[in-house]
Parts: sequence; structure tokens; C-alpha cells
Amino acid sequence: MVNMEMIVFIGYFVILFFVGLIFFFNGGNKNQTDYFLGGRSMGPWVTAMSAQASDMSAWLLMGLPGSILAFGFGQMWIGIGLALGTAANWIFCAKRLRKFSKAADDAITVPQYLSNRFATDSKTLQVICAVIFLVCFTVYVASAFVAGTSVFTMIFPTMTERTAMIIFALIIIGYTFLGGFKAVCWTDFFQGILMLIALLAIPIIIYATCDLNTEELIKIYTYQDADGSMVECAFGTGIFDASWQDIVSGLGWGLGYFGMPHIIVRFMSIEKPSMVKKSASVAIVWVVLSLGAACLMAYLGRMIVADQLLMVGAQKTVFMALSRMFFPAAISGVLLAAIMAASVSTADSQLLVASSSFTSDIYKPILRKDASDKEVLWVGRVVVAIVAVVAFIIASSKGAGAQAIMNMVENAWGGFGSAFGPVILLSLFWRRFNYKGAIAGVVTGAIVDILWLTCLSGTGVYEIIPGFLCGMIAAVVTTLLTPAPSKAVTDIFDTATAEDFDI
Repeated sequence: MVNMEMIVFIGYFVILFFVGLIFFFNGGNKNQTDYFLGGRSMGPWVTAMSAQASDMSAWLLMGLPGSILAFGFGQMWIGIGLALGTAANWIFCAKRLRKFSKAADDAITVPQYLSNRFATDSKTLQVICAVIFLVCFTVYVASAFVAGTSVFTMIFPTMTERTAMIIFALIIIGYTFLGGFKAVCWTDFFQGILMLIALLAIPIIIYATCDLNTEELIKIYTYQDADGSMVECAFGTGIFDASWQDIVSGLGWGLGYFGMPHIIVRFMSIEKPSMVKKSASVAIVWVVLSLGAACLMAYLGRMIVADQLLMVGAQKTVFMALSRMFFPAAISGVLLAAIMAASVSTADSQLLVASSSFTSDIYKPILRKDASDKEVLWVGRVVVAIVAVVAFIIASSKGAGAQAIMNMVENAWGGFGSAFGPVILLSLFWRRFNYKGAIAGVVTGAIVDILWLTCLSGTGVYEIIPGFLCGMIAAVVTTLLTPAPSKAVTDIFDTATAEDFDI
């Protein structure tokens, strides 16, 4: 039976798909720069909201609140780390990366920027980066598929998970395939607004209408996790009632921002470097409000719906449960669409960056040097579909629950932050930094991250921390042990750091 919640939810996706059609048929995607970077024409508001919407996936409305609901205040350190990392990234890196990418032969992808920044004809670093992109983004997109499937099956209870995931994948592929970067940015802009409204609405209405019982916070629940193990859920008494691993790992999440391609590519797309200050203000306010509301929602949910959710391991649905409990069907349909907005806004960005990395960093320079712009555009669209299909397979094989979403996001986040974070920072702030140092940093960060994840995860320390530190050390030491960069390289640095460079 179709109800108002279903009608509103379906309406959201119809609008989303038509946005892709508009950008496909208006002829705006004429070349690689248009399709993959929006022609560097994004304004400050669109840049800010698009960057944050693509950053905060359904993980913000499902994975994080579900983890906090189950495991308590210690998990809030992830939100604190992300807020600090977002602010640092916008304040210290955004404007510089926009200027550096333009000075480095108008680079349109992160791997292309890292090669052009060192004025080299070698494609080694571009290929290494492109491979890491494809692997990590595929895992990241899979997490969005898991989250999207959960919402579909909750709204359409007779639909199987496989059918729901197929529909969700086709929607994302459709408008990303057609619309390119501009479609992604403009839909992300509105989806970011929707996500913020949804996150703020629930805590506000709960405080206005409920008599909360704080004794519910100290109850201990035991439930069976997706892997069959029994999990004990004690909330704790405050954010400082957390293990040192929780605090260090939470802050470690913030390090990842410096190497997140789908976020920092937004910095490269803004129309002028002078617009970054306004974008930074909007982005930082948005992320602080959103993360704060997500944490508060989990805190309130522990007192209201913990009994019905934790006993069956359904903590990932806390946002959905509260939406239906406190709002009529038409409004809850809008709020549930916010989860889909979060999933879509991240998956579309990641598909596009993965595609641009393959076409601009492997296909065009190595496989088909004489490929036309039209050929490159269509190869990029095909790669969007291929990555989505592989992500679908991964998502289908993963366990259910908030932890499955958290794990996939955590793994991809750690890989990106470890491999690219140190190198991006050094490329923007160290004039002496050279190409060999960049290769050493990327490779070392990625290897240490993988080894720590597979062999030392039992320490409780998030793998991004050792990966980031080792990547930074390897990049600095290798640079100091190898010849200084050429004048062409230092000229790029000097041009990009000039105060009057605002193109």
C-alpha cells in the first residue's frame, strides 16, 4: 500500500534524476574540465555545501549515531576529530590547493596535480594514485549502497535487499553518468541543506515534547551482532569517560581530511581563490552543527528507543525510528530522504573522482594518448558504471548493521588519509619537497595503513595514525636524501604562494 511517506520519498529521486538529465542535455559537459571539475566555475556556497555533503555520507545519519547509541560517549570523539579536521583543512589547505592546482598546469585531478606540481613527465605517481583511488573509492561507495539499501527496505518492507540495492545503484549511476561534476555539486548543495535540517529537527522536537529519563543512559544491553558474536553496550557517563584508544582514534579521523580526494577536489573547483574564505565559514558551521546534532540525536535516542533497537542489533536505524515516532508520514518521508541524500551525495562524488582519476591519469596519458575529449568523457562514464558494479558486489557480501557501514568507511578513510594526507600538506607548504619524496610518502602511507589494518588492528589504534606518521616521515627523509627540486618546480611554488595570484 502506497502512503504519503513513500510518495515524498519517490518524488525526491525523480527530482534527482531530472537534474542529471538537465546537465546532460544542456551541453555543459564539453570536455574533461567541465565533466570532472565543473569548469572551475563553482561559487563559494555550492563549493562549501557540496564538499561537506560529499564528505558526510549516510554514515552521519546511520553509522555514527548507531555506534554512539550502542557504545556510548567514547564514539563521540570521532565527531570531535572530524570537526577539527574539517576546520583545519578549509583554513590551511583549501585556498592554497586551489592556487597550486591552477599554477600546476591547470590540474583537474589530485594525481594530476601531484605530478604537475613537480613538473615531471613521469606517470609513476599518477598511476599509483589512480590505483589507490579505484580501490578505496570502490569500498567507500559500497558503504553508501549498504546504507541506501537499509532505508529502501524500511520504507518498502516487501522489497528484498538485493532489489533495493539494485535500484539505489541505478539511480546513482544514472545521474552521475549523465550530469557530471556540476550536477553532482548542485544536487549536493541541496542535499546538504536537507541533511542539516533533518539532523536539527529531531533533537529540537524531542526536547520540546519529551520528558527524558536519564537513568536509561546507564542501562547495559547485550545483543547479537551481524557476525554472531555477543556485544555489550554500555553508554558511559561523558566524553572523557572513554579509553585512550577512542580518543586518539577519534582525533585520528581528522587527519584523513588532508588526503580525501572527493573533498579536496572541491577546493580545486571554486571559481577564485579569494572565494575560499566565505566557503570555509559556511562549511565549518555546517559540519559543527551536523556532527553535534548527530551525536545529540544518539544521546537522546538512548533514552527513548534503545530498548527496541539494541536488543535486535538495529542501532543503525535510530534516525529512522525517531523520524517516524515524532513526525507525520509526509515529514518523515522528507527526513528519510535525507539519509538517501547523504548516501547519494557521497557515492556520486566518489564515483566521479574515481572515474576522473582513471581517465585523466591512466587512460588518456598512457593507454590512448590521442583520445579525443568526447572519447575520454564516455570512457569516464563507463568507469562510473564499472566502479558502481564492483561496489555493489562488495556491499552485497558485507554484514548488516551500523558496524558494517562504519567499517567500510573507516577502511577507505584510513587508506586515503595515510597515502595522500602527508603528501598534499608537504606539497602546499614545503618549497624543497620533491617528486621522489611524494612517491615515497604515498607508497609508505598506503602500505603501513594496510599492514596495520591486517596485522595490528587488535591494538585498538586506528590505522590512519601510524600510516599518516610513517608516510610523512618517508616523504621528508626521501626528499632530504635526494636532490633539490628544479627551478621549474620552485617557480610553481612561488607562483602559487604569491599574494596577487587569484585566477
